[in-house]
Amino acid sequence: MLSKIRLAFLLTSSLILTACQVFSTPVNPTITPTPVNYDLPPDTSTPPDATRTPVPSLTATIIPPSQTATLASTISPTQTTIPINVQLSIFDSLWTIVNETYVYTDFNGLDWNAIHEEYQQIITSGLTNTRFYLTMSELIDQLGDEHSYFIDPQQVSEQIAEYEGEHDYVGIGIMISAVPERQRAVILSVFPGSPAEAIGLQPRDSIISVDGIPILNEDGYLQDIVRGPEGTKVNLWVQTPGQDPRELQLTRSRITGDYSIAHEILINPEGKRIGYIFLLTFMDGTVDEQVAQALEEMSAYAPLDGLILDNRMNEGGSSLVFEPILSYFISGNLGYFIRHSEEYPLMVKLHDIHGSSQLPLVILVGPGTTSFGEIFSGILQDNGRAYLMGTTTQGNVEVLWGYDFEDGSQLWLANETFRPLNHSGQDWEASGIIPDMVVQGEFDQYSLENDPAVLAAIQYLSGQ
Repeated sequence: MLSKIRLAFLLTSSLILTACQVFSTPVNPTITPTPVNYDLPPDTSTPPDATRTPVPSLTATIIPPSQTATLASTISPTQTTIPINVQLSIFDSLWTIVNETYVYTDFNGLDWNAIHEEYQQIITSGLTNTRFYLTMSELIDQLGDEHSYFIDPQQVSEQIAEYEGEHDYVGIGIMISAVPERQRAVILSVFPGSPAEAIGLQPRDSIISVDGIPILNEDGYLQDIVRGPEGTKVNLWVQTPGQDPRELQLTRSRITGDYSIAHEILINPEGKRIGYIFLLTFMDGTVDEQVAQALEEMSAYAPLDGLILDNRMNEGGSSLVFEPILSYFISGNLGYFIRHSEEYPLMVKLHDIHGSSQLPLVILVGPGTTSFGEIFSGILQDNGRAYLMGTTTQGNVEVLWGYDFEDGSQLWLANETFRPLNHSGQDWEASGIIPDMVVQGEFDQYSLENDPAVLAAIQYLSGQ
């Protein structure tokens, strides 16, 4: 299951709230069967490179664990061994944080005190860096909420690059998501100026195999076979919705910059101008600016008559992205984040772009809508601001808080959940976000022109 979460962290002197998806790696294959990846790296010994990282980069300590020194610059999972006393210090801090702040005070049935004794003995027996980090990850996995997780310093570095849009690697320039039920991976975004763009690959195209090897392994995970040395050739079997599979050969090159948010204007038979934006993620810190630019561009010569936000593959991200995009369409108190007996409101200040706050709005949702992707959709529905179409989401709206440790590793722990403003009795964690109109149709099976959900949204907006 892909997660849902809001991550809270401290940045200089201001509190910033964020949410993202839990990631999957070969180390923890039970977290999600459908990980989302960029071009995959060739080295399977580095799992963090094999998946899209789960959290925003601008993380800092909320409740600082005990720490007297920073080892992040000298310690990695495969380099200088972390002394046992430091491993125990990290473990004790992690255990205490869970004990004092975890949203489920019964620890989902675990004997948390017994867990402390068990893992203390494991660490005392002696662990390599890699084994220590895996052990901490396994410990958090035992909580069983499928959203909380622990990541090592290398993974933290990967997150920083992702959130800041600082992509720099050798590949073909695509972002893909596994589709296990159809043994393929669908392209979500194509990097501008990349080999993929040059050869005509587009979002919704699916990759079936790479150099004769299935893109997914037998467990439904993306294989590390797309990336490779700069200048080398790679052969892909690709299928565009509604067409036969075809083979393409690309030359790998260095990929830098951001992926782009797809948007365009759809004209209905009556001549109404319906905007369409594919909200790929709230993870990249440039997405809110890209959405604002898309609204500017689509309204530059004439006002839009309606807008479709395709949220079906949006696994969430940072509040630094989520809240600005909300502000284009709504403002005020939009609901509450709940932590044990405490609650505090989500307050958003309006930032209207060419009438975006009054624009008739349809949001497309589905099982791939998680984290802030769900909360975003649910808030706009709950406040009567948007009409939702598609299928019910997974119910992933727990809140994660981030904690830094002295070695540069991080814990992201479910500390809170979200309660809607106008339908406070709804439990989105249990029910998911239920659309106003059920419309079947998977993102990878249709082109934009014949997508049932998009067509239904155009029809709805045409009547507004």
